[in-house]
Amino acid sequence: MAAAPAAAAGDAQRRRPERFGIRLLEIPENRLDDPRSHAFIVDHVNPGTTFTRRLEVFSTSSRRQHVNVYPAAARVGDEGFTFAPARTANELTSWITLDRTAVDLPPHGRVPVTATVAVPPTASKGERYAVIWAEIASASPGPSGNVALVNRVGVRAYLDVGPGGEPPTSFRIGEVAAGRTDDGRPRLVAEVGNTGERAVDLEGEVRLSEGPSALSAGPFRSTRATTLPPGGHGQVTVLLGDDLPAGPWKFRLTLRSGRVSRTATGTITFPAAGERAAAEDGPSVPVLAACAVAAVAAAALLVVNLRRFRRRPLDGETA
Repeated sequence: MAAAPAAAAGDAQRRRPERFGIRLLEIPENRLDDPRSHAFIVDHVNPGTTFTRRLEVFSTSSRRQHVNVYPAAARVGDEGFTFAPARTANELTSWITLDRTAVDLPPHGRVPVTATVAVPPTASKGERYAVIWAEIASASPGPSGNVALVNRVGVRAYLDVGPGGEPPTSFRIGEVAAGRTDDGRPRLVAEVGNTGERAVDLEGEVRLSEGPSALSAGPFRSTRATTLPPGGHGQVTVLLGDDLPAGPWKFRLTLRSGRVSRTATGTITFPAAGERAAAEDGPSVPVLAACAVAAVAAAALLVVNLRRFRRRPLDGETA
């Protein structure tokens, strides 16, 4: 489910923001055990397949609201799941038809919307991405005086196309490091990699045990999902309690994407407040010295090569 404040910035100062949203109403029977399918359209189909998904646009506002509904392009890359501006189209959006392109919601109302996805028989193999958006635009310009305010929320779509069964979903957890945020809060950062053939949305939790005085703590949940394309790499960050002793601790990190989960365990000790920030201020003196030597050597080599080049004029040129 996705929801967003529907009140303009000026209104927010006078009353609690009113919200609207869009959510899935149905989940394929073969994906009931897939948590991602409860929030997103996630599927694998053969070329030539047509299927539907029922969604619902809803409001918690005490006023009537006019909401536009439309599909728009998205992609998964190094920046995670990113969506295109406005109504930008892509191949997947050209396959999606909505039975309503706008709805008028009564106060605290809800209206169903059906999305039909028709995959052409000639569709090539691969995963496509899009978002089905619900959007409210203000009737008058915002505080800047020349731009109308637009709020939109959406349901992601991850559609894989290809003959046969669904491609495997898999990921690995690499190095897990203990650190602190800039304000001193302890955190765990895990390096992760997508080793499967479909995009993954990684989220999870950390439990700590066998700490000082036999303390245990958690679970602490990841701050947000990390989306990776096939072959992609990234990080998952989990913020922990402000009052945790430095350790050492035994940790158990469990990450999941849909039906697939992985676990990493080990021992960690959090640095003292300020230690990590100091280390991140810049390279150490030996590193800077080495870089300076390398830079001087590279500059000298460049000068030599330039001189050699100047001594060898091309045919037809004069020195």
